[in-house]
Amino acid sequence: MNAVLLPAGLEAFSLEGKVAVVTGAGSGLGAGFAVALAAAGADLVLGGRRPARLEQTVERVEAAGRKALAMRTDVTDPDACTALATIAMERFGRIDVLVNNAGVGTAVPAIRETPEQFRQVVDVNLMGSYWMAQAAARVMAPGSSIVNIASVLGLVKSFAPQAAYSASKAGLMGLTRDLAQQWSGRRGIRVNALAPGYFASEMTNNVPPDQLSGFLANTSPLGRLGEQRELDAAVVFLASAASSYITGVTLAVDGGMSVH
Repeated sequence: MNAVLLPAGLEAFSLEGKVAVVTGAGSGLGAGFAVALAAAGADLVLGGRRPARLEQTVERVEAAGRKALAMRTDVTDPDACTALATIAMERFGRIDVLVNNAGVGTAVPAIRETPEQFRQVVDVNLMGSYWMAQAAARVMAPGSSIVNIASVLGLVKSFAPQAAYSASKAGLMGLTRDLAQQWSGRRGIRVNALAPGYFASEMTNNVPPDQLSGFLANTSPLGRLGEQRELDAAVVFLASAASSYITGVTLAVDGGMSVH
């Protein structure tokens, strides 16, 4: 396949010849990330809990002219994370990018939230990202990149009761800093996080539109939901050599919500 041709000065954004693993790739932001990485030139290995949805993302990646494979993956199981990294190596021989996107959220008042509900969210959002990062880092070469998908709710308050979700995403930002410290110099693996604001997704689809729009009008300078393309650009940036001198940071793509 011909190399992706980019305007002068933009070659660093190309992922031509690279292989990216994306978790939570069956729908929503994760599926969008996979297609964006494919458009930048990467082949994809997709993990998620819903095989039928994953196959739809495979079709979208292949329509963009790249190769893709999918594997049912529960990121709360360290062995499943290792299996996803293993199949990527067996099929493509490398992992250059990991996007830790798998996540769940709840909106349960803290006084009523059960231990099981709280643990489930932390298990997926924080611990699952850790197990997947471990599995990928063991086989990644210097120059690789890990992008953890955190949330603006790790930085600012929510309009809904989301203690578990907010805590897990704040923890993911701390994990990002520590892994960057451990791996960037010694292993040459950059580790960064994205903190999306409110984007159209399965989570926001459950919020009454007037309630969400009113909240955004009062908290975001841009006053609107973000669009997938606006987050895709940030993912490609952190995944590619364009951000080669950036590690350990959390990049908020939130319409200004986190500005104080």
